[in-house]
Amino acid sequence: MNPLLTRLTAYPFERWRALTRDVTPNPALRPISLGIGEPRHATPDLVKEALLANLDGLARYPATAGDPALREAMAAWAGRRYGVMLDPSTQVLPVNGSREALFALAQTVVDPTRDAVVVSPNPFYQIYEGSALLAGARPVYANSVEVEGRRGRFETRWQDVDDADWTKTQLLYVCSPGNPTGSVASLAKWQVLFELSDRHGFVIASDECYSEIYTGDEAPLGGLEAARRLGRSDFRNLVVLTSLSKRSNVPGLRSGFVAGDAAVMKSFLLYRTYHGSAMGPAVQQASIAAWNDEAHVEANRAQYRAKFEAVLPMLEPVLDVGAPDASFYLWAKVPGGDDIAFARELLAQYNVSVLPGSLLARESQGVNPGAGRIRIALVAELADCIAAAERIVDHVRSARSAQPLQDFR
Repeated sequence: MNPLLTRLTAYPFERWRALTRDVTPNPALRPISLGIGEPRHATPDLVKEALLANLDGLARYPATAGDPALREAMAAWAGRRYGVMLDPSTQVLPVNGSREALFALAQTVVDPTRDAVVVSPNPFYQIYEGSALLAGARPVYANSVEVEGRRGRFETRWQDVDDADWTKTQLLYVCSPGNPTGSVASLAKWQVLFELSDRHGFVIASDECYSEIYTGDEAPLGGLEAARRLGRSDFRNLVVLTSLSKRSNVPGLRSGFVAGDAAVMKSFLLYRTYHGSAMGPAVQQASIAAWNDEAHVEANRAQYRAKFEAVLPMLEPVLDVGAPDASFYLWAKVPGGDDIAFARELLAQYNVSVLPGSLLARESQGVNPGAGRIRIALVAELADCIAAAERIVDHVRSARSAQPLQDFR
């Protein structure tokens, strides 16, 4: 067996199941799950119709590079969204969801014969760590912390990464909008990252699967747009990854794309050709329909906004929590500081599932930046999100009455 497999740790959800094996949720209350970031809004009819209309495609092998019409649709969407011009033949590749592409990119980029480092934000999507380990690299973490005086706004402290680690870095994962913080990297932050990439020669992988779910009027800045605005029209050492899962409510379709530096994309296509990860023809046609339509995306975004507008005023008086820049998560500080105990008790007493933040992070710079927080995924229907918020409020107030002298904010 590959000895690197022994370096992998259980996924946060597996660890959470083990930590709650002895918990019996209150049977008097209907279960509400806000722990997993799985979109549950209805899949658009236009996607289902395109999928069904192209089932004849099952009778042929698809090309790893995808149909030219699909790559053109993806490039056109990026042009409308970010004001960039991509060559569909050299700078865009379809992928089976961003998760498998995030993993495969590390296997393409990392040279394990050198002392390789892969840097990621902390907390993080665990595929960043797993891909680094299986590529033979050492993960290094940059903590995400709340900006002083800006409730609900977080920044990744890339400046805390040691210079010695930067010199060994071959790949940097960026997550913007962030999971779980919901924060968006500013143009100034992108400039810092591009300068570091130029100095040390590493590839930047920008995970942007939450880019179309935002609470304000302004769409989040993406890596491609940041590169264009900073005069980096060749997108050197930049690969952006995005997906239809959250944007179009099709997590089961497994469809997304990567775009950026043509030289990196050429090597990535070579890897994927051997990896056997071509997208099925019917899925390609359904994806074209999704990328070409914005009406369903706007409707989807409106549903998430309604949830934030309903839930935040309920939670803000009892939890330290604020509206994110984007994504469908709330990253809330819990009373008492013990995120696992808080989440266990919430499940046991109120039958509401959330994810303890400490399970999403690693200790770095002497702290676990997820400790004392919970991730609340507003993926359930509006009524369920409101009901869950009511139960969380009751849970906090019950604990407060039991310990009246403790500061719960």
